[in-house]
Amino acid sequence: MKRVIVGLVLVFALGSILAAQETKHEVTVQGSGFFTKESTGLGVTDKPTYSGGLVVGYRYNLNRWLGIEGDYDYFSNAQRYSSGGAGTVVKTNVNALTGTAVISIPTSFMLKPYALVGGGVMIFDPRDNASLDSQTRGTFVYGGGADYSLTKRIALRGEYRGFVYRTPDFQLSSIKTDKFTHSAVPSAGLVFKF
Repeated sequence: MKRVIVGLVLVFALGSILAAQETKHEVTVQGSGFFTKESTGLGVTDKPTYSGGLVVGYRYNLNRWLGIEGDYDYFSNAQRYSSGGAGTVVKTNVNALTGTAVISIPTSFMLKPYALVGGGVMIFDPRDNASLDSQTRGTFVYGGGADYSLTKRIALRGEYRGFVYRTPDFQLSSIKTDKFTHSAVPSAGLVFKF
């Protein structure tokens, strides 16, 4: 009888410990917006169009408050350059690959806020223009968000990320601004934890 009680206590204790463990892996799929600030330099103004997009990400939680995350973003917009009375439009597919450190605020609530900071690359790929090559720009990424748990393994995520990078010019001096710009990227979607 004593062995049965000790065995039940051990099973209960082990089960409690395993149930209390935070999930280590998260995969997210989100719809997003891409809102880039107008930038002017060297007599040229770049005013990109706004667009919607998609974010797919993976987060590995090192512990309850610190994780690392990799994300892929896709947007399709147009870079609209103007200088004096002339204008140039470059329709682009924008692909962003970023890595960030994620600092979570451990709470006992269903809402789990976090902040992130990191970097990556943005690839501006002209479409409908064979004479222009794609251009890669390094980017600084910052932001934050919150997850709202629906179940132990599924959550809703609302997030804001800001990208800071040099305005693309596709190696053309006629549209070069030589300025940094900022894109606001709000997103919302689902998180799958395992």
